[in-house]
Amino acid sequence: MAVLWNKHRFSGGVLVLDTTNTLVLRGHADRSFDRFEDRAEISRFAEAARTFRPAELGGRAPVFENSEAAAGRVIALREAADRLFRQAVLSGQLDTALLPAVLRAAASCLDGASEMVGGAERPYGDPATPLRFETALGVSALSLLSGNEWRKIRICPNCNWLFVDRSRNASRLWCDMAVCGNRHKARRHYERSKATEVSHG
Repeated sequence: MAVLWNKHRFSGGVLVLDTTNTLVLRGHADRSFDRFEDRAEISRFAEAARTFRPAELGGRAPVFENSEAAAGRVIALREAADRLFRQAVLSGQLDTALLPAVLRAAASCLDGASEMVGGAERPYGDPATPLRFETALGVSALSLLSGNEWRKIRICPNCNWLFVDRSRNASRLWCDMAVCGNRHKARRHYERSKATEVSHG
């Protein structure tokens, strides 16, 4: 069944974290599953990214060449980025042992690309032309590392997704309040109700 690539699935805040979150329920071997197991979903994810990551992509349309080699590069960066940034959240520091894998994977995604990015007028290049998805992903990963933005990454306590907390007082708990926050509230309400039933039983 095709994935509905909606706003919730782009709760990471940046393209590279949205991509890490395509492996759902990480750390739960019995329940975890990969939304990119069907490689055609990478193309559909790339198309949706134009709608849900317009600022990061500068309005450009990311296009994925559906091949095993291209998919391998995307998956390699997805996994290396998740290991690095998840550990950074837990420790508050970047582990240099994990950094080379991200840099190699990002370089592989950028290999063969011929793009001019970072300009004052068009920081993401010409919005009228498509952008190779792997290039967009590589730039996203390197951009997250270029400043202190990685320090704002959090882990959602409900779904275990990574997301950037850009709230004013750095107090955001959930990747998506409308989904994970509400699920947590519903679970707490249920647990309180059950506890009340037991106490009066």
